[in-house]
Amino acid sequence: MSRETITAKVDQAIAELRAGTLQESTLAAIRDEAAAGRTRQDLLYLQAAGTDLNAEVIGMRSVLDGEVSDGPDDPDDWPYQTVLEAIRDGWRIIDFPNLALLLDESRTYAYGAEFVLEKIRSA
Repeated sequence: MSRETITAKVDQAIAELRAGTLQESTLAAIRDEAAAGRTRQDLLYLQAAGTDLNAEVIGMRSVLDGEVSDGPDDPDDWPYQTVLEAIRDGWRIIDFPNLALLLDESRTYAYGAEFVLEKIRSA
């Protein structure tokens, strides 16, 4: 629900309150509609050994609930060993590795092939 829609519905509820006709169900409906539109974006950065979705993950970082984490110290404990595992768990790729960085290893400052993934969920 857009900010304008929420404002209009609250203004209508205020008018109903002044008229003595406001019902609890009206306020509950506004609350539920506003809550349904709130989402949160989580991000997952996976550095893989190559651009193949089955390539081994060699580094990771996540932003979950606004908290940045490098995950467990032991790579065996990372939640995903390949990018494909993350996709199967509901993560969506929003940025593929920049292939130009992979063309010449002597001039590359990148660490593996970085995939950026997201999950959108209700807040």
